[in-house]
Order: sequence, then structure tokens, then C-alpha cells
Amino acid sequence: MKPEIWFLTGSQHLYGPETLDQVAAQSQEIQQLLVAGGLNAEIVGKPVLTDSAAIRTVMLEANADPACLGVIAWMHTFSPAKMWITGLDALRKPLLHLHTQLNRTLPWASIDMDFMNLNQAAHGDREFGYIQTRLGVARKTIAGHAADPSVVARIDGWVRAAAGVAHLRGLRLARFGDNMRDVAVTEGDKVEAELRFGVSVNTYGVNDLVEVVDAVEDKAVDALVAEYADAYTLAPELGRGGDRHASLRYAARIEAGLRQFLTAGGFGAFTTNFEDLGGLRQLPGLAVQRLMADGYGFGGEGDWKTSALLAAVKAMGTGTGAGTSFMEDYTYHFGPGEQKILGAHMLEVCPSIAADRPSCEIHPLGIGNREDPVRLVFDAAAGPGVVIGMADLGDRFRLVANAIEVTAPDEPLPRLPVARAVWKPAPSLSTSAESWLTAGGPHHTVLTQAVGVEPLRDFAQMLHTELLVIDENTTTHDFADRVRWNQAYYRQFAR
Repeated sequence: MKPEIWFLTGSQHLYGPETLDQVAAQSQEIQQLLVAGGLNAEIVGKPVLTDSAAIRTVMLEANADPACLGVIAWMHTFSPAKMWITGLDALRKPLLHLHTQLNRTLPWASIDMDFMNLNQAAHGDREFGYIQTRLGVARKTIAGHAADPSVVARIDGWVRAAAGVAHLRGLRLARFGDNMRDVAVTEGDKVEAELRFGVSVNTYGVNDLVEVVDAVEDKAVDALVAEYADAYTLAPELGRGGDRHASLRYAARIEAGLRQFLTAGGFGAFTTNFEDLGGLRQLPGLAVQRLMADGYGFGGEGDWKTSALLAAVKAMGTGTGAGTSFMEDYTYHFGPGEQKILGAHMLEVCPSIAADRPSCEIHPLGIGNREDPVRLVFDAAAGPGVVIGMADLGDRFRLVANAIEVTAPDEPLPRLPVARAVWKPAPSLSTSAESWLTAGGPHHTVLTQAVGVEPLRDFAQMLHTELLVIDENTTTHDFADRVRWNQAYYRQFAR
């Protein structure tokens, strides 16, 4: 069942009941246009709102209904804005102000004052915009006709952002072990994260997981091994009868146990740390990749912030057919030719971004002091994307995003036994890297080809969290100024 977006239409009794009936009918037509556009949520229309008590009531009901992701408000005629003060003050769900009207073109020859009084959203929405600004209400404003595909696409991006926020608000995250030792950026304030984002982050002993892994029944392992053989190109040594088949079976045992642990605890995200593996014989690789493909958030080396962010962005990208993965900028290609970034991780890159059928392989891992881990190896699919990371600056969280273009590697990578992505960052490698470093952006990120920059802006606004975007218009000087201005703003004014 799709989540819901409530559609609120404002008017008043000044023009009589016949006009209000027309308002209600036209509101339904606007909603139908949005539904026909293919929004990623069900549009639920509410009765036309004409007084402050009804407005406050519907806002409180939206807050309390877990199915409601947010509300769209449209002032069809003229809705005096004082009626909206207590309702807007009470609203805790995301708000989109849709500035539209039913008629796309003006019927020049027949326009009279009855038409003008009925079709005056250009008037009413300005009153509504004023009171939102006066109250300091965070919202998205979109102007245009509801049948315009570009308008619907922007609304759908906002809907997806609201879905990410809702997912984050109820997220439970399990940390298996602590952060990698002596690393700064993976640290953070978990109390503030729960207050700001709603995500609950708690640590569990790795051997609590090991107990569940060791107790997995052989038939569950058999089923997963068969699934691997069907879904991936198995390296011969991992296949049945191969000399490393036992390693594949143990990787399957980890997956089955990890899934059982996460399901039983109601967790939607998790972390691991190669420095804290307890009784695990392999660093989880294949299991982590497959769980990410199913929508779980993940962060390596105990990076719970990236894990939570990944879970939210995956929720935002549901149904797009495009992928989202945990990622890390690893090394650069400064030339000749186009300058690019090669991103990867030790093992954990999500196959949802794979260009082709992944290969299931086993290779040594020089850290962790465990058996060789099984992993999926592939190149990421080409196309536009965004890399986004979260850092804790002490007084606030900061999101940093970079628009990118994923490309095929310039040449094959036969000796790199991990999943990887190659991309061109906007506007250039040097400007991107300098800006990212100026912002204090993290080295662990989320790479998404399912969610664009505008929905990520909406996501940050809904969370009242700073976002710095690096795109084709960025210059290092202007970006450095923005960092300084933001620092002053967030310290003085942001709540």
C-alpha cells in the first residue's frame, strides 16, 4: 500500500455555498491530475478548509497518522491567512505549498467577476505565502499547472524526500562493535541524531550476532547458496565441489544469521567494523551487499551516520529502478583524458548500482585477520548521480552533496577484486575535491542514481539540517563563502 499525502484546499464562506461546492469539485480535479502524473504516494483529499478550528484539527490528525508523509496545501480562492496560524504552528509533517489553478489557459472572451472570484489562487496563495514566511514555516513551494509533467516530477521528488524523512524518523540501527580506532569523522552525537532525525542508534556485541550465525540451520544455508548460483556468476572455486565452497557456505550462514538478527530487532540499518569481528570467520561482505540491495542502511567501520543516511536515501529511491549504495572515494585519475574518481570499499558496495550481472568471488583481505571473504564484484552502471555524505560538526550536522556522472572505467580492472564505481564530479575534480574538503565532508558517502539534488535539498530542509551542494555552477571561492555564511547562520539563527 502506498503512503499518503494529504491534499488541503483553503477557501472561505464569503462567496457562498455554491462557490464552495465548485471549490471542492475543482480540488478533486487537481488531485486527479496529480494522481495521473504517477506520484509515489496516494493523494488523500480532505474537505475544503474554511476556518481555523478545522485547519488545526486536520494538521494534528496529519501529525498523528503514521501513513501520512506530509501535506500539500493550495488556496483555491482567497483563504484569509490568520485562519492558518495555529494549524501551521501545530504541523510537524513536511509541507508543500502548491501554487496552481484548474484552468490552464484563460477564457478571454467569457471572463467575468464570477470567474475571477472563483479562480483567484494567484491572490489566495500570496496571502498563504505571507503567513508561512511570517511564521518561519519550513516548506517547499512549487508553482505551475498540475498537469505539467515537470511540476508533477518536482512534487514527486518532494514526496520521495518526505518518505526518506519518515523512514529515518522510525529507524532502528544496530552497531556491531564500535567505530574504527583513531578515526574522527565516523564519530558523532547519537543523542542529537535521535532528537534531530529520529533514528535510534545502539551498539550490540559482535558475539551476540555470532551466536545467531552459528545457530543457522543447514537448510537455510543450502537455500541461499542455491540463490547465489542463480543470481550471480560464481567463481569456479566457490561452486559445489570447488575447493572454496565451504567459504561460500559460511558467507551464506552470515547472511542468514544477520537477517535473522536484524529482523528480530526491527532494525533497518547496521554497521560492522573489521577491527571488531569477534567469532566471525569472515568480514561480512556478500551478506552486507545483499542486505543493502534489499533496502537496509549500512556503514563500514562503525559509521552509523552513513548507514542511517543510506537507509533514508534508499527509501526515497524506492520504485525508481535505479540504485543506491554505500561508497567511498578511493583514488583519482588526474589524466590524461577526463579527470575521474574511482570509488569502492573493502567489500561493501550495493549490487543495485551494478551495470551487469555481478560476479561472486573470493579473495584475500589484508586487514581484519580473518579468512578470505566472499564478495560480489562488478562495475557501476553509467549515468547521472549524486554523492552525499553526513558529518557531525559538533554544534550541528552537515550534509554535503556532489552532482556526478558515473562512467565506465577507462580500461578493465582485472586485478581490483571489489565492486567499484568510476565517476566525473561536477564541475571538475579539482573544484569538487577542494569544496568537499572545505566543507569537512566525510570519506564515507552514499552514491545514488535514484535520487537527484532537488529531492535531497527537500530532505535536508525537512530535517532542518544544513546541506552544501557542489554542482556545475560551483566555484571554490563562492563555496568557501557559503561555508562561512552558513556557519554564522546556523550558530545564530537556526533551531
